[in-house]
Amino acid sequence: MLKIGVLGAGHLGKIHIKCIKEIPEFNLCGFFDPDMGIAHKVEQEFGVNKFASLDELVDAVDVVDIVTPTISHFDCASKSLLKSRHVFIEKPVVTTLEQARELIKIASETRVKVQVGHVERFNPAFLAAEPFFAGPMFIEGHRLSQFNPRGTDVPVILDLMIHDIDIILSVVKSGIRNISASGVAVVSDTPDIANARIEFENGCVANLTASRISIKNMRKSRFFQRDAYISIDFLKKELEVIRIEEPGKTSSGFGMPLDLGPGKGIRQISFIKPEVKPNNAIKTELESFCSAITNNTVPPVTIEDGYHALEVAYMIIDEINHSVKRLI
Repeated sequence: MLKIGVLGAGHLGKIHIKCIKEIPEFNLCGFFDPDMGIAHKVEQEFGVNKFASLDELVDAVDVVDIVTPTISHFDCASKSLLKSRHVFIEKPVVTTLEQARELIKIASETRVKVQVGHVERFNPAFLAAEPFFAGPMFIEGHRLSQFNPRGTDVPVILDLMIHDIDIILSVVKSGIRNISASGVAVVSDTPDIANARIEFENGCVANLTASRISIKNMRKSRFFQRDAYISIDFLKKELEVIRIEEPGKTSSGFGMPLDLGPGKGIRQISFIKPEVKPNNAIKTELESFCSAITNNTVPPVTIEDGYHALEVAYMIIDEINHSVKRLI
């Protein structure tokens, strides 16, 4: 059984504590939060030991789960890694690319496991969609959220869009050729709504929109590839696949003929609703990290994955800043 401790007991930290308590392979030794008021409430609510300091917690465990504000990620992770503790760290991995490179170096030297909390990789609708991906060439993503002061200390790109950046990088195995982007600060000091067009070297194009000032919540992505369209609703956890197939070979039991025109014959449009197996995505990602440690395998979302998502996010932020300067 792996001894684990949680750093940070805010909204998300409490969810992590609850999930870890349900994973039998983990022994939850306790948590640390510098806010004594919060720490006392969480200790009472969950019946979990509160540590007096970060160092005390790190010394007592095998695994450190970092669910603190992003600005403290590097300090928490570096201290944990230097003591050879396995580290789960929420997204975005750290504040700067330089910090991410330093963590990669330390993790490599200490030979421990690190996983980044890009939780949408474990969304049941995305997991169900993965077998259908076959080189998508156009991707459209919308991640819209009602205003919440929590998270407004960073641009919407780092707060929301980074989820879709990570998803796209996991699906499109190609380098980036060009990025164009625009964004506007409406209620905070950094962009609250942004759009980015990412062009990959293999010809794929991804068009992403993120907003934290919308009336309704939306988390949808659409993937277009040869003979198929894949629609994922991350919020409702629903998946729809539309395929163009040879007549009589429908995958769904329901198909509609499609006449391609003179000399091109007739094919069939198949409408597929794959089974989406419900899960608790946060619990699933923590279980996957536990498995990676126990079986000495590569975590499903590596620290390098976290670095690349952060790198693209900053490329988008830089492009937005340059666009604003050009307008002035």
